[in-house]
Amino acid sequence: MAIIFTITKYIIRKYNIISPKGLLILKTKIYLSLLALSLLIAVITLNYYEVANPVKEVSNTNTVPITESTIKKVIKKSEDKFFMKGIWVTYMDLDMSDTDRSYTSFKKKFDSIVDTCKEKGFNTLIVQVRPFSDALYNSNVYPYSHILTGEQGKNPNYDGLKYMCKKVHSSGMRIEAWVNPYRVKSKKVPEKLSSDNPYIKDSSIGVETDDGIYLNPASKKAQDLVVNGVEEIVANYDIDGIQFDDYFYPTDDESFDSREYSQYKKAQNNNCLSLDKWRMNNVNTLIKKVYEKVHSLKDNVQFGISPQGNVDNNKEIYADVKTWCSKDGYIDYICPQIYFSLDNPALTYEDAINDWLKIKTNKNIKIYSGLAGYKAGTDA
Repeated sequence: MAIIFTITKYIIRKYNIISPKGLLILKTKIYLSLLALSLLIAVITLNYYEVANPVKEVSNTNTVPITESTIKKVIKKSEDKFFMKGIWVTYMDLDMSDTDRSYTSFKKKFDSIVDTCKEKGFNTLIVQVRPFSDALYNSNVYPYSHILTGEQGKNPNYDGLKYMCKKVHSSGMRIEAWVNPYRVKSKKVPEKLSSDNPYIKDSSIGVETDDGIYLNPASKKAQDLVVNGVEEIVANYDIDGIQFDDYFYPTDDESFDSREYSQYKKAQNNNCLSLDKWRMNNVNTLIKKVYEKVHSLKDNVQFGISPQGNVDNNKEIYADVKTWCSKDGYIDYICPQIYFSLDNPALTYEDAINDWLKIKTNKNIKIYSGLAGYKAGTDA
């Protein structure tokens, strides 16, 4: 599980921000004024940073005294804005193989997760409900997940997502449904696909690779399948958001979708996009369809994506993050997996977050920083 911080280490380190409580207990006017200015600068930077105005050192030329009343207003304003402090709950966290696989055991396992997250101050759980073209809920599109019963397609006789929504909301937190859009099977997981798995019913929608089986982003049937799966989650469950992870094209091998690309070129009389741009367009088409479907059903439900933390690496999987972050109609938020420390020799956290801030030119799109809790205390 990884922690998502909305106020990054970069801002804290660069501006030496102190917590609001620290501000309120300081006694002297000198320290009070200086610290209040730091807080004001941080709030402005986080909310209004744009490409044309990169982060830079700010000189204090304000000679107007800052009162304690002003400080309280600034703090109140920042608290009124929603900042997601979320945690990813993976399918491995919900694996029932160490239990008797009963509904009681599922509730006990999930209750423990919720209680811990609540205690640690999180406000959002992002729960993986479709890891392998399957479902941890009652679905008319996908088979039941093996995570619950040990066998894909076997009915657990309870609705996992329904209970999770109820539990999370009763604890005063949000819940988002984490969906892997394209993965059907990795090398060994699940061991066997059920007879009602969409790929088993129609293998034309997917491709087998050395690493597993994936839906083909170029397939119109596959796109419709993913959209229909999202539709039933949003329509049938009291969720607050849908999040896609960073699994898009599993390879850049030209043979992966050569048949579809040849058909496309023939239909366009060879006046067409390059293979790379065509693949990006296939993914973009799906993302746009999902966004439109989500907001046509419930406009208060958010749709976000958590891509790879290195902006440039997303090109290799044909994830067009620059378009998603600059244009309306694709996403509500972006949550890059910036699993790099401040001292990472290949790409530091500061450089990575700056790259994302540069491409996020659409003010309507929120940006959250995805962190890896397991890397805490390392220089990786």
